[in-house]
Amino acid sequence: MQILVAPNAFKNSLDAFAAAEAIAHGFALSELDCNCECFPVGDGGDGTADLIIKKCKGVQVEGEAHDPSGKKINSSFGIIDNGSTAIIEMANASGLRLLDQEKLNPLLATCYGTGEQVVQALDKGVKKIIIGMGGSATVDGGVGILKALGIRFIGRDGNEILSLPAGLSDLATADLSNLDNRINDCKVFVLCDVQNFLLGENGSTAIFGPQKGASPEAVIILEKALDKLSKVGKEVTGKDMSAIKRGGTSGGAAAGLYAFINATLVNGIDYFLTLTKFDDALKDADLVVTGEGSIDDQTLQGKGPFGVASRAKQFGLPVIGIAGKVPAGKNESLMKYFDVLMSINEEPFDPETALIKTEPNLVATSKKIGDMIAKGEIAFSK
Repeated sequence: MQILVAPNAFKNSLDAFAAAEAIAHGFALSELDCNCECFPVGDGGDGTADLIIKKCKGVQVEGEAHDPSGKKINSSFGIIDNGSTAIIEMANASGLRLLDQEKLNPLLATCYGTGEQVVQALDKGVKKIIIGMGGSATVDGGVGILKALGIRFIGRDGNEILSLPAGLSDLATADLSNLDNRINDCKVFVLCDVQNFLLGENGSTAIFGPQKGASPEAVIILEKALDKLSKVGKEVTGKDMSAIKRGGTSGGAAAGLYAFINATLVNGIDYFLTLTKFDDALKDADLVVTGEGSIDDQTLQGKGPFGVASRAKQFGLPVIGIAGKVPAGKNESLMKYFDVLMSINEEPFDPETALIKTEPNLVATSKKIGDMIAKGEIAFSK
């Protein structure tokens, strides 16, 4: 049996590479006569850019950038397609992982460092930029990136606002006269792993702000700031940041880039699978195994395992989904795409312990699945 192992990252535990290796190891230990091809995937979340760079045989470009708090750090991005395309991981310069938890302050954190990497990519002569936005520490509507590209955000007093993004509540206009014109000749794609809009109770601030350290008071301030940015953006560019699906990705950075530099917001997993020629790997597979930290109804909103399963079903292949958490009962919506869903944890489980044991649990669960297939306890209809 040829098994295509294509998991997403298991958040806060294993990256997609390590998850794929653990699953393949488990099958190798089982009674099933099988070969595994590891094809770790990313849906725009943290780690997606690294997967693309490796899969597309790209090169890393090292350089300096500023982290979300303004501290200068060493960071990197990738170049593929013979130098014509840059792959930027937003988390590399603007990520939560760069900051101490006690120092999180989304009122003053910006993605300026990611903008610096965009400029560095333009210096390399690229004509396409792909940005994976997962794992950012910011809720700034993308103003950090836009500032690095030369846009000035002007307050009601006529001066440039320096306190970003909190100061955006005083925003009067945006000055695009110094925008780096090279960006106009470059196609920018934002890989989105969520479908949230910019504003509202399901928007970037309400949903993602607290995850990035925003207090209830800060959430209110940031919502007003992004609302003002949206209004000014529409006046200046004619584009409505608040109306674009997926605009809430990465604290609204997706919406900001859509409005001010004409970025295209795409479903991250679909774009990834097409770019990395996932369908070619499916042609040789008899079974597809995918997974991530949790598989539930949210998975069907465009998460990695859903994208993998959808492609597999187009080839008529059975799909097994494994995760830290799966629905307790039969879920008809999920079963359209997943023939088997299995948790790697025994119920009940302690979440902190489960995170630590993700790797051995993945190995054990994959071995169990392999043994069950070998014994005929799991069978797939043709």
